[in-house]
Amino acid sequence: MERNLTIYQSVDYVTKIVLDTVDSPNSKLAYGHALSSFMDWYSQSGQTGLNKAAVQAYKNIMRSKGLGAATINLNLCAIRSLAREAADNQVLDPMIAVGIQHVKGIHKEGKRLGNWLDKKQAEQLINEPDTNTLRGLRDRALLTLLLGCGLRRDEAARLSVDQIQIRESRWVIVDIIGKRNKTRSVPMPAWAKTAVDKWLQASGITEGRIFRYLNRGERIANAGITDQAIYDIVKRYADLRNLPIAPHDLRRSFARLAYKGGAALDQISLSLGHASIRTTEIYLGVQQNLTNAPCDHININLDK
Repeated sequence: MERNLTIYQSVDYVTKIVLDTVDSPNSKLAYGHALSSFMDWYSQSGQTGLNKAAVQAYKNIMRSKGLGAATINLNLCAIRSLAREAADNQVLDPMIAVGIQHVKGIHKEGKRLGNWLDKKQAEQLINEPDTNTLRGLRDRALLTLLLGCGLRRDEAARLSVDQIQIRESRWVIVDIIGKRNKTRSVPMPAWAKTAVDKWLQASGITEGRIFRYLNRGERIANAGITDQAIYDIVKRYADLRNLPIAPHDLRRSFARLAYKGGAALDQISLSLGHASIRTTEIYLGVQQNLTNAPCDHININLDK
């Protein structure tokens, strides 16, 4: 019992260990919030020890608050990691940690479909920024890459000037590092390249990160924007158009618009860099089609 109680006394130490095992900044933030919320409840609920019964009780509390299955399961995943790392570092009895691992998550009924933009909505969104300003040029270039290339927001945040190259007589974003450190290259539609060029020309950026912070006087910082900043940018323009979307919905819209435009499903999957793409390549012998790429089937019109 004494070793079991030590877990609360050492929570900051163990939490840091847990967060060090997570690569994604968003996951670190989510896990940190989940563990903080759990330990707040733990300290206020009069629990006698961290064990399976305590975690099960917290799970029931989350359900009674009406939290969704995805949120509850994320919290439980963070708590399981806490227990596992605590046991590995001799802060928690290993048998208790095993019991906590057996707390089942919530079964999710159905599947979240997300939101998509049609062609008209997509054009409205990317033409919303005021291109008479540096900020507007930057934001439009960002929106075109999210929508025209299907990039994740963290991929767009890390994008550098030298990654835009000519391959097989067309512009391509090369060496994008996605989930699980998988690398892929994605063709660019002409309208996205135009928007990016206008931003780079106006900003004077010739190397390093493409998307930078701007202060109130529109002076360009050396630091690149974060994926959270990209989320805020997308939400701001989406709200102006009353579009219920988030950055990942632009990735979904890329896939749907390309598919409706006639792009092959396997080519869309390659552009998106889905986890099963390597298996698909081996099974079908599919290679990225740079001549007739998915983005070529999305005909967006940029305002002059």
